[in-house]
Amino acid sequence: MGFEESRAQIAIKRTDGLHGALEWLEQNQDKSLEEISTAPPAASDGMNDLEGEESSSKPDVGAKSLTCNECGKKFRDQSQAEFHASKTQHVDFAESTEEIAPLTEEERKARLDQLRQKLAEKRSGQSEQDKLDQKRNEEIRRKSTKETQDIKEELKKKEKLKEAAAKRKEKQEDIEAKARIKAKIAADKEERRLRNEMEKAERKGEIASLPPQAAPSAPDPKVSKPASAYTEARLRLQCSGGNLQKTFSVETTLFEVASVVHEELGIEVTSFTQNFPKKVFDAVDFGGSLKELGLIPSASLIVK
Repeated sequence: MGFEESRAQIAIKRTDGLHGALEWLEQNQDKSLEEISTAPPAASDGMNDLEGEESSSKPDVGAKSLTCNECGKKFRDQSQAEFHASKTQHVDFAESTEEIAPLTEEERKARLDQLRQKLAEKRSGQSEQDKLDQKRNEEIRRKSTKETQDIKEELKKKEKLKEAAAKRKEKQEDIEAKARIKAKIAADKEERRLRNEMEKAERKGEIASLPPQAAPSAPDPKVSKPASAYTEARLRLQCSGGNLQKTFSVETTLFEVASVVHEELGIEVTSFTQNFPKKVFDAVDFGGSLKELGLIPSASLIVK
């Protein structure tokens, strides 16, 4: 990496030192060689005039150079000193009788080599920094992508649980509605039966012999012991590797039961099957408790 030798030579002539030449090259890198060769030198360009033009217009031949008292650097003419002051903010300069000899061919080549080396080091440093920035940006992007994916997965899980809860609620409402209909049908049937018996008794003149407790009443659709009275459920789990009998709390979910089977028998559970009444509990039902699924006080399930 570097500039053309002809450009570098012009930069050394028109600037002061390697740092100034480097900046001059960067400022004029978009210009053609013809443009920078024919362009008149700026006030700052004359500071590295390697040909050492001697000023014959000044009658004072005592002062042949200028010296910066702050850093000790010497300059061939005032334009170089002004350029140095603009770059370093140094303001203490003095005239000197020491004449600055022009650069030899070897010195020019050495300065060109130093200039190329500094340019290469600068660009190499920029390239390494670009690589580090690119790597850091890639790490940030990957982390952001992973966090976004985790959030999406969490939202999907919550949505599935919400849908499963809604389905369980709908099933429970269907069961309760069917139970109410069955109870109503049974009550109507019992009422008709009692009415028919009373009519028959009236026709036979036996109305007085009917007990007063024979008034129609709807049967109680509930079991003798309500489900709320149970606190535990006994499950007999039939697996390919053997049977497992466990007692669980009625609030235990089928997902927790599947976890117990996996821990004790090493089986990945996908569903439970109940033979009587025939019913299959799949992943949708795993969020339901044993009480909600009607698996109390006891049940026998086939593990698949």
